[in-house]
Amino acid sequence: MGVKTFVARQPIFNKAQTVVGYELLFRSGDTENYDASDADDATISVISGAFLSIGLDQLTGKKPAFINFTKNLLRDDIALRLPKRSIVVEILEDVEPDEGLVEVCKKLKSFGYVIALDDFVFRPEFKPLLPLIDIIKVDFLITRGSKRKTVIDQVASPKVRFLAEKVETLADFKQAVKLGYTYFQGYFFSKPVVVSGVTLSSAKVHYLRLLNEMSQPDLDFGRLETIIQHDVAFSFKLLKYINSAAWGFRQPIHSIKQALVLLGEREVVQWASLLTMRELGGNKPDELIALSVTRAKLGELLAPKVGIAARAADIFFMGLFSLIDSLVDRPLAEVLRYLPLASDVKGALLGEDNLLGTILRLILAYEKGEWNDFAILAQRLQLSEAEVPAVYFQALLWADEFIVRI
Repeated sequence: MGVKTFVARQPIFNKAQTVVGYELLFRSGDTENYDASDADDATISVISGAFLSIGLDQLTGKKPAFINFTKNLLRDDIALRLPKRSIVVEILEDVEPDEGLVEVCKKLKSFGYVIALDDFVFRPEFKPLLPLIDIIKVDFLITRGSKRKTVIDQVASPKVRFLAEKVETLADFKQAVKLGYTYFQGYFFSKPVVVSGVTLSSAKVHYLRLLNEMSQPDLDFGRLETIIQHDVAFSFKLLKYINSAAWGFRQPIHSIKQALVLLGEREVVQWASLLTMRELGGNKPDELIALSVTRAKLGELLAPKVGIAARAADIFFMGLFSLIDSLVDRPLAEVLRYLPLASDVKGALLGEDNLLGTILRLILAYEKGEWNDFAILAQRLQLSEAEVPAVYFQALLWADEFIVRI
């Protein structure tokens, strides 16, 4: 049996909160009890597995992939096997900046590769290396206060772009922008900005009511058609999507009723819900919607694998609504009052330790590359770890396709 590759991706943003690349988080192993200490094997597995069998462009949406390289892999010229337009060579923090590393970086630069230093802390030994570096990553959980600016001053190079990683709050993001950082990594974009005394706008209440109707267990087709038709802009977007090449209908669909008949309740409700979430997000980063949709699809695909295929629709909505508080900037418990979800779905979203909550935590552990937690949760669900990478990739493609078409 071949080695199974586990790959997740974490977005990297620019100042406009547009995704400009992804760091690949990975492990590999052909057993359920993988020892993640062998970083060389993990990287080689990603290169040979994820890049060749999955396809790098598909995994990252043709955006650059930041890939961790150990000293051994740099010395063995593994990076040169990969297309320079597709990757950023990320040198791990435990690689010493000696003469050998300088020579390796000179070779990479001569071939046109972009080089980044991970978890950078300035030391005088780095000075010979810095002219060869394009991006320096600074861990914001470790580097705090004035040190976040000091590291920029110490490097003192206008050619180097700084990337703030593990940015978990909007305040940290704004500070990093002010200090001169160019790129940003972390889940700051997925946190709600709740302002006391501010209520939901009428537009957001409208979309929450639309979601409410579509989440009803005993959906009335006629009522759904009426609700959708009353929102002209939304009707247009839904019909535009349904008439796209993805569905392959020979004759154009001109009405919501025709769409309901041809596609069926499940498909229409699912896609109308996705479009509603997109409208609800307003000016939020596309990655927030993509993450919600990926969680939704991954949960739906995992449902039969953990023996609850009948709950696939509930798990889809659980994933879809897992970031709804960030879309509307209101507390999750408040937003959930608008939605007629099953009690265990609401409980899972609010952090209860139930079966659906375990599935949600497994999804979050996988997307963040928290492999030990993922393994524990998979065991608890009696889920084969080896089945997850393929469905995660399927969910990513499905979500990326949706974002492109709306």
